[in-house]
Amino acid sequence: MTIAVTRSGVPETDVHEVKTNAVPDGTVKFLSIGGLDLEAGGHLPDVTLAYETWGTLNPDRSNAVLVQHALTGSTHVTRGAGDEEGWWEQLAGPGAPVDTDKYFVISINIVGGCYGSTGPSTPAPDGKPWGSRFPLVTLRDTTAAEARLADALGIGSWYAVLGGSMGGARALEWAVSFPDRVRRCGVISIGASSTAEQIAFAQAQTLAIRQDVNFNGGDYYGGPEPEAGLALARRIAHITYRSANEFETRFGRSAQGGEAPLQAVSLGDRGRYQVESYLDHQGTKLVRRFDANSYIAITEALMSHDVVRGRGSLKEALAQSTAEFFIAAVDTDRLYFPAQSHELAAALPGEVPVHVIEAPIGHDGFLTEIGQLNTQLRQNFFA
Repeated sequence: MTIAVTRSGVPETDVHEVKTNAVPDGTVKFLSIGGLDLEAGGHLPDVTLAYETWGTLNPDRSNAVLVQHALTGSTHVTRGAGDEEGWWEQLAGPGAPVDTDKYFVISINIVGGCYGSTGPSTPAPDGKPWGSRFPLVTLRDTTAAEARLADALGIGSWYAVLGGSMGGARALEWAVSFPDRVRRCGVISIGASSTAEQIAFAQAQTLAIRQDVNFNGGDYYGGPEPEAGLALARRIAHITYRSANEFETRFGRSAQGGEAPLQAVSLGDRGRYQVESYLDHQGTKLVRRFDANSYIAITEALMSHDVVRGRGSLKEALAQSTAEFFIAAVDTDRLYFPAQSHELAAALPGEVPVHVIEAPIGHDGFLTEIGQLNTQLRQNFFA
């Protein structure tokens, strides 16, 4: 059964409205998809997926678009009936390239997340949070789960599946795992697999959380949470999300207002540079909205990203897909280098161009500057 809630999490009271799926755009809904056997050997006995939709599914169900969120993203791609701004409004919404007046847009919270889908903070069969017992989930597992949700909604194939960063990895996995169900695939700011360096950065983040004194092996629910570890993980990540030039131009060696980095009787008493204050702010913001165990679970899912695994060479793996591809990269990205996008495009059948987002800030340009690709997306994907 699908259950709808408002953006604030309050259940809708109109049962008929819930059952017919006629709830306002941008409303979080939940669907139980049953048990899920996992690629790494684990099992989740009853998986719930949280999702949001915008627009109307047409009679032949041919206009459905799946927009995949990135690592700490939610399902709220664009605003709906309420005023809460979405995280990719340049891409999706009324009149946007993914026009919600024309397409039925869906975004699904990844398995392991903390925005409504089954994850470490949700109850296990014994009623207690999964915590340290939550199994390893790969991106292929999440794709299999999302396919069940599509089945339940009667969507046999997607007009398009697209996303940026981890969302792009999820889109790519969809195109190869379910080639008959993806007609167009948009892969933005990520390559065919997570590299050794990307895994190394990810491991540093998960270790920061695991070494927090309050982590308790992952079973911290009901007690102090590993906020310091999660904030440190976000600091590490955010350094990779922004370019060196962005940091230098924006902060340089300036001191934070009222603080003196070079004046202190002891090391622990010194003030901060502006860039340190900025990273502290980013860490604090994430702690307010995200679960530490989910950060680990999803980060490890991203570590698993490898479209080639068990499928031969990269060209052989991609040859399984029949989708039309749209590949894009940020020119200053130092987390997922543009070269990875070019490698992916070169391995696809035919001539697939790599569209370039010019953004001085680095990796996060896929979010903030996606509007640069409006013309290309309208011409190639959403004509």
